[in-house]
Amino acid sequence: MQQPEKAIDEHVELAREELEIYGDLEVPSFFREQSWDLSRLTASAQAAINHEHSLTFRQAVRQYPWAIFFSVGISTTLVMEGYDTGLINSFFGLPQFRQKFGKQLPDGDYQLSAAWQSAISSMASVGGIFGLLFAGQVVDRIGYRWTMFIGLFWLSASIFLTFFAQNVGMLFAGNMLCGVPWGMFQSVASSYATDVAPLTLRPLMTSYISLCWAMGQFISTGVLRSLLSRQDQWAYKLPFAIQWIWPIPLGLITFFAPESPWWLVRKGRMETARKALRRLGSNTVTDSHLDNGVALMYLTNEHEKEIERGTTYLELFKGVNLRRTEVAVGAWICQVTCGNWFGGNVTYFMEQAGATAYTAFAFGLGMNAVSCIGTIASWFLTPRVGRRPMYLWGLVGMLMTLLAVGFMGIPSHPTAGIQWASGGVLIVNMLLYFLTVGPVCFTIVPEVPTVRLRNKTVAVARAAYNIVGIGASFLNPAILNPGAWDLKQKGGFVWSAFAIISVVWVFFRLPETKGRTPIELDALFERKVKTRDFKTANVDTMIVAEVPVARAHDAITHDKA
Repeated sequence: MQQPEKAIDEHVELAREELEIYGDLEVPSFFREQSWDLSRLTASAQAAINHEHSLTFRQAVRQYPWAIFFSVGISTTLVMEGYDTGLINSFFGLPQFRQKFGKQLPDGDYQLSAAWQSAISSMASVGGIFGLLFAGQVVDRIGYRWTMFIGLFWLSASIFLTFFAQNVGMLFAGNMLCGVPWGMFQSVASSYATDVAPLTLRPLMTSYISLCWAMGQFISTGVLRSLLSRQDQWAYKLPFAIQWIWPIPLGLITFFAPESPWWLVRKGRMETARKALRRLGSNTVTDSHLDNGVALMYLTNEHEKEIERGTTYLELFKGVNLRRTEVAVGAWICQVTCGNWFGGNVTYFMEQAGATAYTAFAFGLGMNAVSCIGTIASWFLTPRVGRRPMYLWGLVGMLMTLLAVGFMGIPSHPTAGIQWASGGVLIVNMLLYFLTVGPVCFTIVPEVPTVRLRNKTVAVARAAYNIVGIGASFLNPAILNPGAWDLKQKGGFVWSAFAIISVVWVFFRLPETKGRTPIELDALFERKVKTRDFKTANVDTMIVAEVPVARAHDAITHDKA
């Protein structure tokens, strides 16, 4: 493999020798104005790859502080989704909410039926599917920033319906409308973070989205617990109103954020892409770094145009892209099938197990705090351990906790100690989720597709998550609701079956993407490298950057050591 410290000139001669078979590639006017020929362009792209691999974490932070700032700002929109998702699920355990929208049971308590709980929860996912597919299409046309503005405006308008809801039907419709911009934010946030973050910062920037979810749910649980003493409608109206706080500051950050340089290169706007890279970096980023970065983006885009006839959704299911789409979809579906929906609903779970509302919400706060801690801890583990091991062993750990909770539900009259213990194990379950599967998924999914199809792949993968999540939103309330199956802790057995399937899929199908640039991953997928060989496969990036797709496999060898 080429060594990172090699200078550009060392590659020029090799580039010239290879250009006879790649000579029909036109050098853009942006580079011709600087008297660059194709050999110089190719060598500069290799220098950019070497620079990416040689950057340490500290160097990346010093060189690209604004990339961190704007990536964090764009991703923080997902706090709103985490907040409302946690809000709706926690509302089912809020006495004032149940009294307003539920029906009285024979014992005098109020409950929303399992069907209405499922319907209200699932509508955000339904709306999210439309938002994801819309964003995946519109981002390619108008860019990330304008797509974000559309989503923020839509959300601000949709909150009115949930705030003024007088019946479950209005909640149902309001949650679906709010789901549309949340789907848009999901598509934009992970793709934008992957586009602007240097290779060494990519796991942190993408997994920050998971922290946003955890923070949103923590805030929602804290807000609800502080309002438990209120006996009027403001116990649930105020939490809805708080959502109006977010769009204005997030809109300002989006306004000042630069457009993705990768998107600009795809549009042929090389000079604007260079300016965007300058805005993402500090003064320590030299002009040559900027030129090399744009060169790499241009050659990567040209390379992918050779193997893809277009950028439609249909391309996701053709040739090697089908495998890449499967990996992205499977990784996100595992976020549901791992049992996260069972552990994440700990507030309602504890109430149905016999705990008081204050105790149940205390458990919810504890779970959300642990979730934040787990995500932050993952930032230190993922770069060292890798994506695949974190995902696989995280799923195994969650499977063990689900089985443990299931066995605690076997006694027909569980003691208070068993109830507390089962709640504690569910908190461990969520710690494992936010330490491994939760944040790592947000890193894997945008890394796996080609750059040209990234937005659409993320949209389809997340839409698949939403579809499976709709099924989970009907299954989980039925497991816990006293008016339905009322399985309580034994629901852990149901979810453990899905977790086993997830473990098997990850073991055989999820490749390691750690430390790979987009053009390196292109070569690995084109060569159809086996899943377990992704980590040890060596890619000669200089040749990959120059040689047509038909010869990309010649640049790959396997480390037998």
